[in-house]
Amino acid sequence: MSRSKSGLISDLKWRGLIAQSTDEAALGLALEKPITFYAGFDPSAPSCHVGHLVILTVLRRFQLAGHHPIALVGGATGLVGDPSGKNEERALNSNEVVKEWVDRIRVQVSQYLDFDSSKANAARVVNNLDWTQPLSAIEFLRDIGKHFSVNQMLAKESVSARLEGGGISYTEFSYQVLQSLDFLELYRRFNCTLQLGGSDQWGNIVTGLDLIRRIEGGSTHAMTVPLLMKSDGTKFGKTAGGSVWLDPTMTSPYAFFQYWLNTEDKDVIKFIKVFSFLSHGEIAELERLHLENPGARTAHRSLARELTSLVHSEQICSRVEAAAAALFGQGEISALDEETLESALAELPRTTILQGEEIPTWVDLLASTGVVDSKSAARRIVRESGAYLNNSKISGEDFAPSVNDFIFGRFAVLRKGKRDLAAVELLKKP
Repeated sequence: MSRSKSGLISDLKWRGLIAQSTDEAALGLALEKPITFYAGFDPSAPSCHVGHLVILTVLRRFQLAGHHPIALVGGATGLVGDPSGKNEERALNSNEVVKEWVDRIRVQVSQYLDFDSSKANAARVVNNLDWTQPLSAIEFLRDIGKHFSVNQMLAKESVSARLEGGGISYTEFSYQVLQSLDFLELYRRFNCTLQLGGSDQWGNIVTGLDLIRRIEGGSTHAMTVPLLMKSDGTKFGKTAGGSVWLDPTMTSPYAFFQYWLNTEDKDVIKFIKVFSFLSHGEIAELERLHLENPGARTAHRSLARELTSLVHSEQICSRVEAAAAALFGQGEISALDEETLESALAELPRTTILQGEEIPTWVDLLASTGVVDSKSAARRIVRESGAYLNNSKISGEDFAPSVNDFIFGRFAVLRKGKRDLAAVELLKKP
């Protein structure tokens, strides 16, 4: 990617990463020199999810172009909650929960930025509770609140949508004031002149610009990135099991890799542009290969490798890719480390057996996982030479695994044909 300041806007446009901005010409001029900019992350969960990766990678692109990033973790705004798109109030979490989530997200967002203090544009992470908590209610109302028009606040889409339904509490109604205060404080403390955010935050962001102009007479900028949708109209970052998280304890690296590997053909090049740090030329080559032979899934593998390496490390990416290959008969399952194998098998249909109990036949095991509808269907798979245990073909309908077939004394992998997998776990007796 281009790391020049002047090429940053054109690169973001090419990648489809600009939804809205204030005066683009003025912003382009400002970006010819290093500026300080920020984006906020509220602790509404114990981890960021893949939707946050859009803005995290944009922060990284700005820093690579020479600008000074601030990642704001919302210890204050997280206690209030921004108005959701749903017609209901967010549940308020306790101070202890929010503090724990702030600490976790602070560490998480930090891995995408460079904090090397020897560099002129080293990143910083801040918590808006540091300047919000000392404010008294009277100070907040007199010094900040007086600059906000209720009429304009009511016109914000996030508020007006709620007013048409069940209404909105004063707490969530005030969220935009707190977000504007953040921009003001960062402007005062660090000469921060640009706020980045999702396109659904546009109204709140430009309110912050207005507050800085009113109180400090300063000129600042705003830019939002689009909220991604899949080509089929479904929400990006969701699976049948819920959100795809960046925390490996909430979404395993194997499941993370598979999520990107299973990207729809229509979306894969768009996602590579949005998330990867490959050059325009490299992406154009992937697009050519994808159009020529989509079945080879070259672009899908590149996307999965890029993102898994970015979020979890190259070493972990290599492990989960090896696990995927081994599970589908392209490597030795026994060569995998126990943690990686356990992570991969956690995503599969499974059945369990207690140690000391008689181990059922392969047919019984497969049927109990739900991969097939009946034992007769499982027997037919054996007869048709499509039955495997740990990648070894099963030839008899009465075959039952032995204790020695369980890798690490715990796991066995059932495979039906080329692609349908299931797991068996041998459990210790309580």
